[in-house]
Amino acid sequence: MKKEYITPKYTDSEEIKRLRDKLGLTQKDFAAFVGVSKATVERWESGDDKITGPIVLLMEILKRDPQIELEYTIPEKKTPIRLKYYYRDMLCTVIDVDEVRQKVYAINYTDNLLYRAFGRNEKPSFEEYEEFLESRCFPRSRDKMKLMIKEFDIPFYDPFLIIEKTEGRLEEDEFWIKIER
Repeated sequence: MKKEYITPKYTDSEEIKRLRDKLGLTQKDFAAFVGVSKATVERWESGDDKITGPIVLLMEILKRDPQIELEYTIPEKKTPIRLKYYYRDMLCTVIDVDEVRQKVYAINYTDNLLYRAFGRNEKPSFEEYEEFLESRCFPRSRDKMKLMIKEFDIPFYDPFLIIEKTEGRLEEDEFWIKIER
């Protein structure tokens, strides 16, 4: 038996403009959110053609639940350091760090505990943050550690500096970290 779906077959320029306005997004922001270029959004909004493809289903989802856009928006950085913890290309956890005050704020973007930087822990301490950093680089006790430090051109063993050089990539997994200062 063939499945049927209620998804409309197409949308049009007026519907896209209306939804984008409802979400309060510029063409550039809407393009980034739906994964297309700004030129594509401009073409959609200025044309008279029927618009088809995955955008039609996404439009339906957003019309029914516009809050989804907010759930996918990363809040503005409010601390000197931000780490984005990824699995492949999926952002799993955003970690904002104030090293002077030793404060750590984590926001998870996955329900899968195995992909979260701190697992079940939603409010990691500064010490747990430091443990996390160390878990994403070679151990202090590694053979020839001094040679590796020299190779990375860092003065001493510092997990943060190592992660800046390696993105926290380990041979046995596909997680990595992007650091924003």
